[in-house]
Amino acid sequence: MGYARLDGVRFWYETHGTGRPLVLLHGGFGAVETFAAIRPALARRRLVVSVDLPGHGRTPDTGRPLRYESMADEVAALIVHLGLAEAEVLGFSLGGGVALRMAVQHRQLLRRLVVVSAPCRRQGWFPEVLAGMPEPDEAAAERMRGTPPEQLYRRVAPRPQDWPLLWTRTGELLRRDYDWSSEVASITTPTMLVFADADSVRPAHMVEFFGLLGGGHRDAGWDGTDRPAARLAVLPGLTHYDVVDSPALPTAVLPFLTHVSTPPT
Repeated sequence: MGYARLDGVRFWYETHGTGRPLVLLHGGFGAVETFAAIRPALARRRLVVSVDLPGHGRTPDTGRPLRYESMADEVAALIVHLGLAEAEVLGFSLGGGVALRMAVQHRQLLRRLVVVSAPCRRQGWFPEVLAGMPEPDEAAAERMRGTPPEQLYRRVAPRPQDWPLLWTRTGELLRRDYDWSSEVASITTPTMLVFADADSVRPAHMVEFFGLLGGGHRDAGWDGTDRPAARLAVLPGLTHYDVVDSPALPTAVLPFLTHVSTPPT
């Protein structure tokens, strides 16, 4: 574990296990601790590289706004810096958006992509989730003092006093509109989508997202020869807020990471 400094970002990262590299990207207001419950299962099969995204956890604020596209560039630079050729990337929620942009912007670096509980367009969230996204102001940040995300940040951040800045930058990011549908349709990286059955993402959008990746258009055939390269998992009995704590997640993901894949058609 330690820091890697590159392109204005002082990234905190941790490694566990051995084997092919699997990069984990947490959600908003999270840190490497997000994956603590499932990391041991993943590390038995992979070199797990957990990253604190810019402004989150132990990675200091860069002085720049948070954008999915720029964070994808920054994580890609970290992968190159660490020599993690053909890495697999698993991103959750906000980190899922970053991982998805990596498959669009830096597909040559990715062997497999796993997007957990994240849409490919902003309207994929339920309306009440969109309405409840953070207000980008410091007064709202102060009202969140004492919550689990703020307590984690206060415990690990190099500048705990920057919590209002992280809240504001994240609120600005989450309230920006986006629709990556056309770019998703051109992704060539074998991709798996994972959602909870009571997720913050609308089920109709889960199907839409999977369809953009080539899934759900036809029967796979008795021998599975027409199976799409993309995979979709909807994990029962879970929500957006506990899916990354469930042993069902590595159980679903690891077979996808290890099977021989054919390119999307």
